[in-house]
Amino acid sequence: MEKVVLVTGGTRGIGLGIADDLRADHSVVVTYNTTAPANGVARIQADLSQPECAERVIAEVIAQYGRLDVLINNAGYVTETPLETLDLDAYRRTFEVNLFAPMALVTAALPHLKPGACVVNISSINARLPALSAPAYSASKAAVNTWTRGVAKMLGPKGIRVNAVAPGAIERDESARPQELIDIFVKDTALARHGVPADIAGAVRFLCSDAASFITGETLTVSGGYRL
Repeated sequence: MEKVVLVTGGTRGIGLGIADDLRADHSVVVTYNTTAPANGVARIQADLSQPECAERVIAEVIAQYGRLDVLINNAGYVTETPLETLDLDAYRRTFEVNLFAPMALVTAALPHLKPGACVVNISSINARLPALSAPAYSASKAAVNTWTRGVAKMLGPKGIRVNAVAPGAIERDESARPQELIDIFVKDTALARHGVPADIAGAVRFLCSDAASFITGETLTVSGGYRL
């Protein structure tokens, strides 16, 4: 059955991969901040660091499609947060985009989510293997995992599932890593290759499908076996 899907940050990298995969058989709307989608998908401009954006985004989806079946919280923000200096603005923006925006979107969407609806939060393997130079990002994703479990417990009686996907090292065309860094990741990955957005899209598709109808409150790591 065709579903109405909202993918935040759906114009680049993992978000683009998810949107392109799901739009083959679902109605997909993406949000973007500065980079508008070039693939013709329905889009809403929104700076999700601003909490008031959530209600507007959900209202626009409902106005266009009349319902919302799947919410994929993919939009993210990462920046270095060294301990030698305390940049509270960087910390705030990291948590505003990575944690508070999904919270606000779920709250805004809740009146429209029916039994069978689902939420998928895009976390990161850095939630349990913290990034050396970005501890705030890692902490925000660890919070996403815990929040996912809490919300799943609260929404389970309503028949709404909430899960997360934690990608490992995923290469994207827009900002490729240096080859020497890719080689380091591949060396520590059991499947001996780096990931691509389609790897995450496949996991998200599964969690959104009826095949996952008895799965909620889980964080699925999709890393190719990184640092097993």
